[in-house]
Amino acid sequence: MEEIEKGNRRFGLVGKNISYSFSKGYFTEKFKTLNLDNCSYENFDIEEIEKFSTVLKEQNIAGLNVTIPYKEAIIPFLDAMHGDARAIGAVNTITFTPEGTIGHNTDAYGFRNSLDPILKEHHKNALILGTGGASKAIVFVLSELNIGYTYVSRNPLKGQLRYSDLNNEILKTHSIIINCSPVGTHPNIHEKPSLPYHLISPKHLLFDLIYNPSETAFLAEGKKQGALVQNGLPMLQFQAEKAWEIWNA
Repeated sequence: MEEIEKGNRRFGLVGKNISYSFSKGYFTEKFKTLNLDNCSYENFDIEEIEKFSTVLKEQNIAGLNVTIPYKEAIIPFLDAMHGDARAIGAVNTITFTPEGTIGHNTDAYGFRNSLDPILKEHHKNALILGTGGASKAIVFVLSELNIGYTYVSRNPLKGQLRYSDLNNEILKTHSIIINCSPVGTHPNIHEKPSLPYHLISPKHLLFDLIYNPSETAFLAEGKKQGALVQNGLPMLQFQAEKAWEIWNA
């Protein structure tokens, strides 16, 4: 801890329209608890990824988190990629080292540690709602766990499904449904992915990466059908702690 306390250390979150973000409050509270008066956390809310170059010129930056929509777009601005981030193709954590900026991905760690405890034996196949940067870490973890997956998108590519394709047969054979899209997040809390919710059963597990609100309309519909539901808060907490560990390695 002595080494951690040396010097003024600034951390922050890079994203777009992130005033609602979990990270600033979480780390600010963490620094208070640890009596790290030299550490601060702030939002770097940028309208376009090109503005990231101005963030890189800031003084005393010790580490950054990255959120939507820049988890993939930020990669060309970095000097190197850590193993998991390279394999996943998305970055949510950046370290500043003598060798330059290095991209990491702690989303996979966060997702696996929040999914593992609630998986049942029959959870063999997943539907992934949304195809953005967040979904890449999810696919990485599902592959590690030998869980099959199929993407669902409004604009599907080959091998992906449309929401209108979802029927009884598909829902029966895919007992995990993971929302990686922003649909249903604050302030649009009444929105939900366009699913045949009446086909969801108690055998289903619905996982929403969204954490605000704590129970999205997507999860509420699943709960009505008796499904097991989980929001994105534990995943965020796990990934944040992993980022802190990386920054202080």
